[in-house]
Amino acid sequence: MASKLTINSAIKLNSGYSLPVLGFGACLPPPRPWRRPPRCAPKLSALDTAIHLDTTGGGGKIDSASSYRNQGPSAKSILASGVPRSEVFFTTKVPMSGRPLSYDNTYFLVDAALEATGLGYLDLVLIHSPYGGSANRRGAWRALVELVDAGKIRSIGVSNYGVHHLDELEAYIKVLERERGGPGKGGVISVGQWELHPWLTRPDIVAWCKERNVAVQAYCPIVRGERWGEPKVKALADKYGKTEAQILLRWSLQRGYVPLVKSVTPSRIAENAAVFDFELTDEEVEALVTQDYSPCAWDPTVEPLDK
Repeated sequence: MASKLTINSAIKLNSGYSLPVLGFGACLPPPRPWRRPPRCAPKLSALDTAIHLDTTGGGGKIDSASSYRNQGPSAKSILASGVPRSEVFFTTKVPMSGRPLSYDNTYFLVDAALEATGLGYLDLVLIHSPYGGSANRRGAWRALVELVDAGKIRSIGVSNYGVHHLDELEAYIKVLERERGGPGKGGVISVGQWELHPWLTRPDIVAWCKERNVAVQAYCPIVRGERWGEPKVKALADKYGKTEAQILLRWSLQRGYVPLVKSVTPSRIAENAAVFDFELTDEEVEALVTQDYSPCAWDPTVEPLDK
């Protein structure tokens, strides 16, 4: 069956910009136990592969973060690739380790990211997690809204927010609209990023986003390889002549997510991008869904509002 999605496909965001449907994450987790910083500066050859594969007619997506200390290396590869800046979608997140979430630190970190990358503007900036308390979350969001107005950022969103954090943000956006002059002046949530896969489907968060046309990015979409050999996934891999990673990425795409997959190996990056020449049936997509709640990474979504 011919796929309706292609590597050129993109999602129209609430901001008016477009987000490619497949992204490359530039941070790799260390082996457990976590005794050293994440390996977040993959070889430039790997980034080059991701950029050239993803930008073939459609625009590539590179996902970084202040706390990963990989913005400069990621941008270096973009600038050296020969691919026009307009064809690369670059994401980063605030805050960073040692610099807590706040209004002032958000300004500082965005300016630092622009200086480190030399990209001129940032396509998407996310609040990395809800940690920091209500006042600091509100301050960081207000800073992002002002930075959009200043032309430094195109789209904004959040990462690892629970529904209670999202409801709080939505209420604050209405406050900002009253303070800043009307609808749209409080900023728009364009993207949300969460760990998502068949063993962590977060139906409440996904439904919240779908109602508001917020694009859902899925990190750890292949569960860091921890689920290799799962019978249903393996059976589909055998049926379609694909790897289990490709089956999980295709599942994510057909659920309407934007999967972010990480690798430092160019051949695996190419493999991960080869998910547009087949399509799971609706029944196969649903059959992979479980009722499990099994994060393989951190899970700030469950934290109370005051933390």
